[in-house]
Amino acid sequence: MSQPKIFRPWLPEQAWLLPPSPIDWLPKDHLVFFLLDLIDQLDLDPILQLYRQKDARGEKAYDSRMMVVLLLYAYCVGMPSSRKIERACYEDLPFRVLSGNQQPDHTQISEFRRRHLELLEDLFVQVLRLCQKSGLVQMGHVALDGTKVEANASIHKAMSHERMEKSEQQLRQEMRALLRKAEIIDAQEDGRYGKGKRGSELPEELQRRESRLEKIRQAKAELEAESAAAQARRRQKQADAAATEAEQGDDDSKEKLSSRAHQKQQRADTARALALQKLQETGIDPETVGLGEADPQAMPTRGLPSNAQGKPSPKAQRNFTDPDSHVMKCGNGYIQGYNAQAAVDSKHQVIVAIGVSNQAPDVEHLVPMLERIEASTGTMPATFIADAGYWSEANAKACSDRGIDAYISTARQKHGQLPPPSRGPVPKDLDAKGRMARKLRSKNGRKVYARRKAIVEPVFGQTKENRGLRRFLLRGLEKVNGEWSLMGTGHNLLKLFRFSWTVT
Repeated sequence: MSQPKIFRPWLPEQAWLLPPSPIDWLPKDHLVFFLLDLIDQLDLDPILQLYRQKDARGEKAYDSRMMVVLLLYAYCVGMPSSRKIERACYEDLPFRVLSGNQQPDHTQISEFRRRHLELLEDLFVQVLRLCQKSGLVQMGHVALDGTKVEANASIHKAMSHERMEKSEQQLRQEMRALLRKAEIIDAQEDGRYGKGKRGSELPEELQRRESRLEKIRQAKAELEAESAAAQARRRQKQADAAATEAEQGDDDSKEKLSSRAHQKQQRADTARALALQKLQETGIDPETVGLGEADPQAMPTRGLPSNAQGKPSPKAQRNFTDPDSHVMKCGNGYIQGYNAQAAVDSKHQVIVAIGVSNQAPDVEHLVPMLERIEASTGTMPATFIADAGYWSEANAKACSDRGIDAYISTARQKHGQLPPPSRGPVPKDLDAKGRMARKLRSKNGRKVYARRKAIVEPVFGQTKENRGLRRFLLRGLEKVNGEWSLMGTGHNLLKLFRFSWTVT
């Protein structure tokens, strides 16, 4: 008796008479096809040029266009791990279609990303310009905010300068004790076996302490060099302020102010020379600590607490795993991480500028982010919105000098609450902070500032929750910047992809 036909045929081992096309297994509106069309519109010549110069007699590399589109898709779907990408090229249909059924090894994927990270960062601007051409970017209202992202390092691998000094002394004492013990044992063995015998290597316990001592000494020297650099930056800032004050002073006080400015500049030059010497001894690039050539787009560098001589304070810390990262406070306590910044256009939540720093406070990020907005979009926003973390009179003036209508909160507001409305005429004796606070309390100001959370905060939510960026995979400020750039590129690609289907 035949079985009733209640199921469709299931034959997982059935062979195909003719091989099917994997492309037919994906819906026509899949992100894969959008990226395959997009890749021809991106300028990848700087990457391709490197491979054209390669000796053709060696093993052939994977097509750079395939590797780029593979990384872009991985960052769009929240899979930046090179090992997961390799596995997906075997098991995941979209990845197999993108790779042309090729399976690059995770080391090749990781090496391609590492080698071309700076060139891959340029894709952010290319994709952003495509968003502009498509009408996704209006530059009417732009909101700026930062989010703390964990570094690929444990907070327990950080050590303060005070603890470094204590550990260094303790390890020295332990090593001296072990060496004395070894001398006694050697003397005993000489009496037993005779002199002239070949000595063995250092005891394992002594080797371990010696390597720990070397690491602590190196980290201590790097921390002291970074602290000296922070002191040099502070000295130069004071000298610049004194020079400005001398230029604006009246004739009666100008000589005195000029003399003071000269003294401050001398102190700044001395502090800079000391910092550069320490940086050279430890092998730290001066540009990574803010002592290179002035770059208006450069993100701020963490300012370590130090004394007048530039020596780190006892609580100044340095992480052994990722020295560029820093201990930062966030909503759930403290993390070892970075401060990731993003400026977002209001029309479609397209990111128009990004950056990462190891400085926790937001206030010094505003001007560099404005410079990055102009560099990436070619224009400045009409209205700029930021929370209280960015408030300073200098930042308000920087926006005003650029013709930007700024709405920067002067005080933190409770969740869901707007500043109380302003009433009556504007007092003439208000300072910059008072004028901004009153502007935010106006009917229009309350309406504009209320849009901030709806513009920029969803971007961080989508990046962290939907695409899983809870921790950076790469280490070091330069590499983390590249990873954040790829995340921003993936975000904008998804906006461009979804918009392209709504208009067709």
